[in-house]
Parts: sequence; C-alpha cells; structure tokens
Amino acid sequence: MTMDTILPTELVEAARKVVEANLAAGRRVALAESCTGGLVAAALTEIPGSSEMFECGFVTYSNDAKLSMLRVSADVIETFGAVSVATAWSMAQGALEASGADIAVAITGVAGPGGGSEKKPVGTVVFARAERGADPGHVVADRKDFGDLGRGGVRLQAALCALELLLPPSDGDDAP
Repeated sequence: MTMDTILPTELVEAARKVVEANLAAGRRVALAESCTGGLVAAALTEIPGSSEMFECGFVTYSNDAKLSMLRVSADVIETFGAVSVATAWSMAQGALEASGADIAVAITGVAGPGGGSEKKPVGTVVFARAERGADPGHVVADRKDFGDLGRGGVRLQAALCALELLLPPSDGDDAP
C-alpha cells in the first residue's frame, strides 16, 4: 500500500493504467458492481484525473437493486441466478443505458465465506463488458473460478479482472 491510500498498490497501479488509457482514448466508463462492493470504483477514484473518464458506478449488491437500478429482468435472475453470464451481461447493459458512458463493466460473484454451491463455489465471479454502439448480440463475458482465497482475496482478484476489461484494445488487439 502507498502512504496516501488504503488500497493495495497492485490495485491502484492497475487503476492508474485504466484511467490513463481511457483518458487517451477519450472514453468514459461506468461500473455495475456486486461482490466487489464498489472496490473497482474506489480504485479508479484513487487516481487524480479519473473524473474525466469515470462516469458512475452502481453497487447493486442485492437482487432487488439489480432489478430496480440496472433493470435486470427478474426472469434472468430466477432462471440463471445472480452469479451468471446472463445476469452480468444484463448488469453491464443496464449500467451503460443508465449512464453517459462509452463502456460499462459488471462484476457479480461469490466472495465467501458462505453463499457458494456445488455449481458456483466460493470464488466464482462472472464479468461482462458492454460498449455503446456495439452489437448487443455480441456478448463479452467471462466466468472465473478464483477458488476460496478468502473474502478479501476474491474481491481483489475480481477487481483486478474488472479493471483489465476496462482497458481499451491495443493496436492489433481485438479486446482485452
């Protein structure tokens, strides 16, 4: 940790790259966080100048918040669960639609120590990215199984992955 932050240095440095890259690309970003509880937004706002690229963040920890704030369909949550590609994708789309951002990333998962199941054990986290103007049929989402790293460990790894998804593609890259 640095002297002026309570966040891990690794997280702050990843956020710095995201802020600098999106400022250079002229992109504004939004977040829809569940299991990370605002950790990604906290990391971004730790960086001076982030206000020029960070539009907003939604911390939708409960299913009711996902439904009301991000307009995730109750059918999606009932059918696939809160920790699913379908829910993460809906969260990302909802954050994009509710903001003036160019890109939105969503994070939903099981940080532990409880709440896991056989199909979705502790450490299961799902991410999705939505971009304004992109084909809505092209779903950019991924499920990661971090294992039981402890609540803080799962949240940190999830935040780092979410930050990677916020990086603009490099020349020659399709997407991060």
